[in-house]
Amino acid sequence: MSKLTHPRHALFEGERPFPVIPACEHFAGSEKLITKAFELQEKLGGIFDITMDCEDGAPTGREREHAQMVVDLQRSAANKRGMAGVRIHDPAHEVWRQDVDIVVRGAGERLAYITIPKPTRVAQVAEVIAHIQATARDAGIAREIPIHVLVETHGALRDVFAIAALPWVQVLDFGLMDFVSGHHGAVPSSAMKSPGQFDHALVRRAKAEVVAAALGAGVVPAHNVTLDLKNVDQTYADALRARMELGFLRMWSIYPAQIEPIVKAMAPDFTEVERACAILLAAEAAAWGPIQHEGDLHDRATYRYFWQLVQRARVSGQVLSEAVTRWF
Repeated sequence: MSKLTHPRHALFEGERPFPVIPACEHFAGSEKLITKAFELQEKLGGIFDITMDCEDGAPTGREREHAQMVVDLQRSAANKRGMAGVRIHDPAHEVWRQDVDIVVRGAGERLAYITIPKPTRVAQVAEVIAHIQATARDAGIAREIPIHVLVETHGALRDVFAIAALPWVQVLDFGLMDFVSGHHGAVPSSAMKSPGQFDHALVRRAKAEVVAAALGAGVVPAHNVTLDLKNVDQTYADALRARMELGFLRMWSIYPAQIEPIVKAMAPDFTEVERACAILLAAEAAAWGPIQHEGDLHDRATYRYFWQLVQRARVSGQVLSEAVTRWF
């Protein structure tokens, strides 16, 4: 029997694989909340990332100490899964370089990603990324550190396609509240919550632009938070609309109860995942040549879609057969 070819090698030869990362990104700013997030991450099986916040989470005047606390937690035994990133200060803030120097030199090998908030033009993002790359080189860190960029200003939206194409960028996040606030009252505050956030023309257009730019560059689009913290039904409904209507593949959480509804809403349909697994296994047996499945023709174009689906199902915690899990 000939050796089977892994789908990763059969389907992505010559091009960059699309990032397969958890569908939920949970923000935590204080040492207490970050520690609790690590505990919940372990309990739920690593179905979400944790963003340790050096921007809003850092007390004014104690930014250096806060960044060092984040490094200490990143390197601690509590971070069992290595699924934690850091949001630094925005490019206009005087301490963003200090944030980068501390977190990259202190924990660059373990950082899941670095999030850049509030850029107003692509040149700002490029400058921050260049500094992150230079700091990593100086620290002897060879890996690429994934970059997440918060699109929440008019300038960032104008440059969103150029931002998505920058090196190391993995995620484009949409920042709803700052984006609405930037319209000087022309967009009502009702657009910060549902249904306004999906129905207002300017906000919906902005979200669609972010998703189009992200997916066109092989980057994950991430949706904003639900402000109604304890209403899990609203969180689920927002995540589902973001996924089904606009194409978002990830969403922020700012309260522990929001995590599971987001993951559930963003996860692929189980029936479709079962079908995808059956097609991929048959394709593997056919050396990734064309096959028929239930009367339909499939080839590498559809295999790519189903392989992405199965990978997303796995990071969302869905149980897959042994025949499929061996690919991971």
